[in-house]
Amino acid sequence: MKPPASPSLAFALLILGTTLGIAGTDLVLPAVPDLPATPGGSAAMAQLVLAAFVAGGCVGLILFGELGARIDQRGLLVSSLVAYALVSLGCALAPSLPSLIGLRFLHGLSGAAAAVFAPGMIRTMFDARGAVRALGLMGSVESLTPALAPVAGVWLLAFGWNSSFYVIAVLSLLVAGLIHLRRASLPAPPPTRGKGSYVRLLSNPVFLRYALSQACTLGGLLIFVFGAPAMMTKALGGSLDDFILMQVTGIAFFIVGSNIAGRLVDRFGPERMILFGSALSALGLVALLAYGLSGGSAPVMIAALFVPVNLGLGFRGPPGFFRAVLASGGDDARGAALVILFILGTTAIGTAIAAPYVTLGLAPLAAIAAAVSCLSVALLLAMQPPRT
Repeated sequence: MKPPASPSLAFALLILGTTLGIAGTDLVLPAVPDLPATPGGSAAMAQLVLAAFVAGGCVGLILFGELGARIDQRGLLVSSLVAYALVSLGCALAPSLPSLIGLRFLHGLSGAAAAVFAPGMIRTMFDARGAVRALGLMGSVESLTPALAPVAGVWLLAFGWNSSFYVIAVLSLLVAGLIHLRRASLPAPPPTRGKGSYVRLLSNPVFLRYALSQACTLGGLLIFVFGAPAMMTKALGGSLDDFILMQVTGIAFFIVGSNIAGRLVDRFGPERMILFGSALSALGLVALLAYGLSGGSAPVMIAALFVPVNLGLGFRGPPGFFRAVLASGGDDARGAALVILFILGTTAIGTAIAAPYVTLGLAPLAAIAAAVSCLSVALLLAMQPPRT
């Protein structure tokens, strides 16, 4: 296959597309508390604005994974971004909260394409070493979105609750136009059609080894992050500044880990780094559990113990995702869709289990997150890696 004319430009466009999909939650997040008073509705209904987006995203992952195996992914990516922009505009003009919730389901669905297509395109654009490094850089940029987008969302509130939707609409159309104009710079992975299926991937032990372990490592981290604000403010008597300290520190070390993962893989091999990163992340959560059981509650100590959780994910994330896509046997779109779906499902189930216990202290939340993360290590050890 002929390589794309400009891998750097193509890679930048893919980052922009995936970041916009993430921003659909984080940029809108600050507006949620004001929604009951503005479009009309209850506080509980306002939370469904977030839930509907996630639910739509899950459906979108499966849909675009299937479409991407049959149709030119470049055209699908442009079409999905245009649809994402139009639905964003519809959200901004929604006359009521129930209508906004319905539109947010379509919002999440239409915004899922870039996350599905990007890993396979990156695998086509670069060799194995370059793909791991590219995925690490993409993960670094994406990790900044949950930290920076809410800050921008707060600023946009000065222009109205719907201003973030207008911004997403404009940016999505801009990125769609750039991708359309520079279509030749993006690779066109060959369609798999009847050569692959979700059933085949779900019965592939090598793919499941990488996909499920990836989901458990990232899921364990996210379960802890999602429960940390309530745990720190209600159970430990702290403030959101304590959570921000933990998040900023963790993200910084994740960026470091993900950007040196490629060099470490070159030296030690992908299997060792995937197992080491998974174990390091799990040990960090076990350490947080031990600290909580001992009665510890210092925010600085929690932030310090959270460092290996993020660093471990940084080490294993890029090679782990790459190996999962590689194990899909050319069925990249469906493979990437399932990996992300596993991550969302693991996080959602773990967060639901942890929800009743987040106000009881550090130990219960850390115990649930650690159990999920340790499962990643168990899967890697129990399921043999492929022979290379």
